[in-house]
Amino acid sequence: MSTRPMFARVAFIGIGLIGSSLARVMRRDGLASEIVVASRRQETIDRAMELGLCDRTTLSAADAVKDADLVIICTPMSTYKEIATAIAPALMSGAIVTDVGSVKAPTFKSLGAALPDYVHFVPGHPIAGTEHSGPDAGFPELFENRWTILTPAADTDPEAVERVAALWRQAGAKIEMMDPHHHDQVLAITSHLPHLIAYTIVGTADDLGEDLKQEVIKFSASGFRDFTRIAASDPTMWRDIFLENRDAVLEVLSRFDEDLTELKRAIRRGDGDKMFDQFTRTRAIRRGVIDADQA
Repeated sequence: MSTRPMFARVAFIGIGLIGSSLARVMRRDGLASEIVVASRRQETIDRAMELGLCDRTTLSAADAVKDADLVIICTPMSTYKEIATAIAPALMSGAIVTDVGSVKAPTFKSLGAALPDYVHFVPGHPIAGTEHSGPDAGFPELFENRWTILTPAADTDPEAVERVAALWRQAGAKIEMMDPHHHDQVLAITSHLPHLIAYTIVGTADDLGEDLKQEVIKFSASGFRDFTRIAASDPTMWRDIFLENRDAVLEVLSRFDEDLTELKRAIRRGDGDKMFDQFTRTRAIRRGVIDADQA
């Protein structure tokens, strides 16, 4: 439990899985004197109030950020430019603006460029989530022992960066500072490509004949179950991620396609040694994930 609030007023723009989880942490630990939630849908802000996630709600992002010392953007990335333009005139001097998007380099153009010079922009990406969305989906333990990557510009006020980092640490996260372009390359292989593959595999199953498709669903093994879980993620969010990070995604997708071609060739030729070597080598990656306590 925090002994005193870290922020006087916090404004959440959007209140889905990530935002509602962080709001729950703030409520639990008393990290904000006041929390304001803004969303485009009345039913969303009504539900946020019912769940006790905030002190006040509004349909206006500009209204939400007035006098807020921390603004957290938790909306699909396609909305960033519109939101930045709307909130820029209402932001108070010295306010910190951060986000939770999965692609970082483009945020400096879509969000950062529209913000006034008298605020601090600290882009962030909590690497945590589930396939669920909306204010009901959140839970305060979501970030525990997970990484949150911060990608501020080199000239960003260090105190503002540390305040954002301290908030995520209070939520249980581990902090990593990273160049935004490097972040996008890393996440293209660790997150974006796996989601793209999951969407594709489940889409392939959906294109099967109805009888076969029903049997695939009925007899799903653990691998297919995992793919369907990933492919159940928010389609708007993932559409935006692939569009915003298209260069890095296309690069790793090209490498994956080359590796897949080699594996197809090994299967066609009956090259068991090639397959065994490949499968043995990739097991080490899984062991590394387990050893890093990210399983």
